[in-house]
Amino acid sequence: MTSGESNSTHLSALEIAEAQFPAQAGRVRQLFQTNETFRSMCEDLAAAVEALAHVERLPDNVRETRRQEYASLVDALVAEIGDALSQSNVVMLRRWGETKPKPQ
Repeated sequence: MTSGESNSTHLSALEIAEAQFPAQAGRVRQLFQTNETFRSMCEDLAAAVEALAHVERLPDNVRETRRQEYASLVDALVAEIGDALSQSNVVMLRRWGETKPKPQ
């Protein structure tokens, strides 16, 4: 895969994730660029969305089953990305003078 192909794949995955979370698009972009696990979730979402978009090409005998599977996968990935966004906004605070536990 060439560099240009890689960037377009990443861009489409990023755009799909941003479209799912428009109010958090900046945070999506930041995590996509800095967090490999988050980026992988977005790429998985893009692949599932693409598969769902092309389900009509499948044979009649498997089409509806695959549509349900891909739709469930999209829903699960959107929820997982939403959880990751929520967790990324958590800031751990320590009280003044509190130290980290010492390893034993």
